Amino acid sequence: MGEPVMLDGGRLRARLVDAGPYAALDVVTVTGSTNTDLAKAVHEGAADRTVLIAEEQQQGRGRMQRQWISPRGYGLHVSVLLRPEVPATSMAWLPLLAGVALAETVERTTGVRAALKWPNDLLLGGGDDWHKGAGILAEAIATADGMAVVLGMGVNVHHSREELPAGAGGLPATSLAAEGADVDREDFAACLLEAFAAVDDEWRAGSGDVVSTGLLERYQRWCATIGKRVRVELGRDDDLLGTAESVDRDGRLVVRGPGGVSTAVSAGDVVHLRPA
Repeated sequence: MGEPVMLDGGRLRARLVDAGPYAALDVVTVTGSTNTDLAKAVHEGAADRTVLIAEEQQQGRGRMQRQWISPRGYGLHVSVLLRPEVPATSMAWLPLLAGVALAETVERTTGVRAALKWPNDLLLGGGDDWHKGAGILAEAIATADGMAVVLGMGVNVHHSREELPAGAGGLPATSLAAEGADVDREDFAACLLEAFAAVDDEWRAGSGDVVSTGLLERYQRWCATIGKRVRVELGRDDDLLGTAESVDRDGRLVVRGPGGVSTAVSAGDVVHLRPA
């Protein structure tokens, strides 16, 4: 591809703020991390649904403090500040809901097959050949006015296979372009943020109840982890091996171990294992 086209903040604000569901939106050329910038903005009184997009991140990070670095204009690096009035116990669902919005946006706008790997990866490909195309990171921040969450999404858009970062969790990396999609990055960003706002609206309207809103079932339809043999790396020597049975109403992955005992896991790196 030629030189990447930079995002137009004015057009995005017109669509997503002036005529859309967001309170504010800025596009910056380069920053350390959009999540870090919005975390600071939380304490400065930034409004619910404030959006920050960076053309380039120099200190972007995912789970387990993994670095997420991408050439300028090639990826989509977006964070959203959220102040939802839902029970604190429901907040763990935000990265899962972002995954639903991501998967649905990818398939609807690009035709590339998408799936989700619990808890925070977007997979592209299909069959037994899934690769990681995006990561999600949600960070909770306590304030005097209650709990806020900064939700970051990093999507590989225009990267060639040679430009892709190393994969994590046993999966190589990919991008929308590497999967054959010709993507207008600005329109994709707008469609993704619109999709996320719609899912967030449903979740909030149901006071965070993912069962009554149907969001639990919707997530499970996209989740490629369910039914897989997995190793859950818990950061200790006793990693959990078994079959992922489901995701429960609290957003935990339920894994059936070799002895038939099911364990609900709220955090951990998941590796999809090939069938024995």
